[in-house]
Amino acid sequence: MGKYLIAIFILYLLVVISDHWLEYLNLSHLKKHGASIPPEFEGYIDQALLKKTQDYVVENTKFEVVSSIFHTIIFIFFLFGNLLNIYNSWIASLRLPFILSGLIFFLLLFYADTLLKIPFDLYHTFQIENTYGFTTTTRRLWVTDLIKSLAISTILMAIILSGGLLIIQVSPNFWWLWVWCLFLAFSIIIMYIFPYVIEPLFNKFTPIEDEKLQEGIRSIMQRVGIKVKKVLTMDASKRTKHTNAYFTGMGKVKRIILYDTLLEKMDNDETLSVLAHEAGHWKRRHLIKHLIASECIALIALYISYKLVQSDFLIHLFHIKDATFFAKVVILGFLGSLVAFPFTPVFHFFSRRHEIEADRFSCELTGNSKSMISTLIKLSKDNLSNLHPHPLYAAFHYSHPPVLERIKRIKQGQVSSLPLQQH
Repeated sequence: MGKYLIAIFILYLLVVISDHWLEYLNLSHLKKHGASIPPEFEGYIDQALLKKTQDYVVENTKFEVVSSIFHTIIFIFFLFGNLLNIYNSWIASLRLPFILSGLIFFLLLFYADTLLKIPFDLYHTFQIENTYGFTTTTRRLWVTDLIKSLAISTILMAIILSGGLLIIQVSPNFWWLWVWCLFLAFSIIIMYIFPYVIEPLFNKFTPIEDEKLQEGIRSIMQRVGIKVKKVLTMDASKRTKHTNAYFTGMGKVKRIILYDTLLEKMDNDETLSVLAHEAGHWKRRHLIKHLIASECIALIALYISYKLVQSDFLIHLFHIKDATFFAKVVILGFLGSLVAFPFTPVFHFFSRRHEIEADRFSCELTGNSKSMISTLIKLSKDNLSNLHPHPLYAAFHYSHPPVLERIKRIKQGQVSSLPLQQH
């Protein structure tokens, strides 16, 4: 193993160890502070529920560490233990057309990764989630979901891979630009068709029966000028007791989706606070901002990738016998993950800022900060969320601000509760 490869290997281990250290830091922080009920939650939770929350966080963390170690070992053997070289040489020995070779190369890797994750997913679903009263799915439904997911992923991957590899073949000097355009167009198309083609394959969507809630939702959306085609409830309870709500689709196909578990646990004012929060993301153009930022990064990454695959430096570095484009892509993806790791807190910082803006928008729109607070408390309580994450862990892993921070911002008046002016 050359000195450069040793340096990369050490860097990879440092990234993995850093992530595990953050997990340890978070658990130590929870052990130190987890027994105390925050003032914001007094009267809502007791010591028994707090202990259950701690146990849930600890068990999930231990599970994630074990899963991470297992997959790290497999990955080390694959990338640094000559397995990639053997696999790549086998694909090259088939002497298939470029596009077909690429499809087989990446789809088989995807299936292998899925197969390795199955035992962990089963344990998490039917052991951890079931122990803490969240799982409602059956083994038959789990298998059905897996088959559907594999079929859909295979079709979508085949489409995007075939298109991308065809572009690379036809335009070897500018494929980085045209592949970027393909990915962007594909992402937008998926946003349009997802609500009507993919989502119904997994869940049943029905109109909300509560007329008063429907009227409240229509009133809120009209005030901010958001045209929503449908407000539906999703039968999430057939798989889980976790609660959620979200917007889906784009343009004229925007839909509001409420988990039936959310409607069971929230009153109308709290449900409207959740929807107003989601409306805040749309009104503040958070989705568009995220899309622009991610696409700019993707364009830069593709151009750098184009430059790097021009030579066989990466192939020689990792001692790959056959200089295939596909092996170079795997290596580039690995190196890209190392480069992206220190930027993770930056990405999550902007995501948390967007959540704070959406909280503010919700309180301004509904004029009811108390409902927003009670919503956050119920969501945290029902989902057994960690009330005491370590700040550094939260910086790396939390796309939303910790719940206590969100509640304190509202209570301290940093989020206004005055009604939003009609547009």
